Amino acid sequence: QVHLVESGGGLVQAGGSLRLSCAALGSLFNINVMGWYRQAPGKQRELVATISSGGVTNYVDSVKGRFTISRDNAKNTVYLQMNSLKPEDAASYYCYLNAGPFNYWGQGTQVTVSS
Repeated sequence: QVHLVESGGGLVQAGGSLRLSCAALGSLFNINVMGWYRQAPGKQRELVATISSGGVTNYVDSVKGRFTISRDNAKNTVYLQMNSLKPEDAASYYCYLNAGPFNYWGQGTQVTVSS
């Protein structure tokens, strides 16, 4: 059984920074894409950033230049460094992992940005 354990969310002032972490626990093989999605109240879940096993990254336009995704393959962990946070970044952030035919999601971590 696989579990994704997220940490690092919290309350921050606009312009501040947070770093999210997500560790994948359990028996995993052939991890491909890891990433982060977010969902704000009343809105659909949206892709924030992904990173392939080879380190190729992809970002939604609204976070480019402010967020950086990275991963530690030895630890099966993905990170999201979020700088220059804006009130519109406030949401529940969900970790995502693809391994072969399987997709896994974390339980979500809340990010609140005060203006």
